[in-house]
Amino acid sequence: MNIRETFIFSFESLRDRKLRTILTILMVMSGSALLVAVSGIGASFSDSFNKQIRNLAPNILFISSSQQAQGGGGPGIGGGTPTPPKITLNSAVVNRIHSLPLVTDVISTYRGSVTLQSQSESKNGAILSMDPQKLRMVAPTLEFTDGSTVQPNNPAAMIVAQDVANPPGDANPFLVLGQSVRATYSFVDADTGRQKEQSKNFIITGIMKETGNPTIDNGIVINLQAGNSLLQKSGKFDSLFVIAQSADAVDIVEQEIRDLYSNNIGINTVKAILKTIQQFTGGINAFLSSIAIVSLIVGAVGIITTLYTAVVERTREIGTLKAIGAQNRNILALFLVEALLIGIFGATLGLLSGIGFGYALSAGIRPGNGAYTPPIFLASDMFRVWMISVGLSIIAGLFPALKASRLLPIAALRSQ
Repeated sequence: MNIRETFIFSFESLRDRKLRTILTILMVMSGSALLVAVSGIGASFSDSFNKQIRNLAPNILFISSSQQAQGGGGPGIGGGTPTPPKITLNSAVVNRIHSLPLVTDVISTYRGSVTLQSQSESKNGAILSMDPQKLRMVAPTLEFTDGSTVQPNNPAAMIVAQDVANPPGDANPFLVLGQSVRATYSFVDADTGRQKEQSKNFIITGIMKETGNPTIDNGIVINLQAGNSLLQKSGKFDSLFVIAQSADAVDIVEQEIRDLYSNNIGINTVKAILKTIQQFTGGINAFLSSIAIVSLIVGAVGIITTLYTAVVERTREIGTLKAIGAQNRNILALFLVEALLIGIFGATLGLLSGIGFGYALSAGIRPGNGAYTPPIFLASDMFRVWMISVGLSIIAGLFPALKASRLLPIAALRSQ
């Protein structure tokens, strides 16, 4: 019995048991489709995160006064109480870090939450006080809407993100260029313990287009002088952007800053953020893939059941084949080819249906901004899923095939 005859005979055997064969193929298909959909969504999430990270300058270090826990964790890791900062970020710290040989610049920032009052509307937002001329150092892809101007020496100038000026879901813009807006900051007076408010009027001089950088895309930017006054900072910065000469110099600069301030200062880099995101998305993808693998295993169990039942039903047929000269290897090949065909049909249909399933899932799973992120189907992932499905089908068919090949001709012929 040659290969062609083996495939024809196996195909005919599957066709004789249409319903059982179709159900088994559907089980394999469902597992393959789920695995394809999960791979596509996982690749899409990874690509989306990587694009956002690329919108951050790779040569930036983020410095805060929060103490760095031993082992790289942040304050309060493990449920403990955060340790009060030991380092105050002020102009002396800025100058000392700026003096490091591989540091190009240090951007000081104040941060806080304010309420913006525009005519009869008010909205809360996060304010970032810094030199507005250096915004592109933080977000290299930053662009402004037409008519925007950057006025670094004007304490009344305010630049806002596109989503702040035109909140998603609102029919009318909240802020437009040239408009006056009142910013109010609430704080607790250190001397009296009472809550107070500080307010200041600003003019919208610039609107930033979306960059993919969350710090910028949700930001309200004013200069340092205005931020220090409005947010009651007394010259104590909340964070620093340290600009290294190149991405390759980041690790060296981080170690030099660590040598100066030990773990009494918090340091984050784009590389560290990317690693954390990759670990997070990798964990999610592994979990979802494990569910899909379980579905494939269920399909494999279906193949075992289908072929084992076929062996029992076709015992006399197997005996007849052996009586007319079929060898054990021929019988083994027949049943393995049946498993292979089930795997091929199920895996192929699974790839096609998995693509549609992936788009359907992506439409239902949207990030916080509601943007649709289509799945990304890589040829390598599709081939890997196809090979796993087919390989698992062959392995599942091995036990029934071995049982069939080991039947004795006389015993098989006597079977009713």
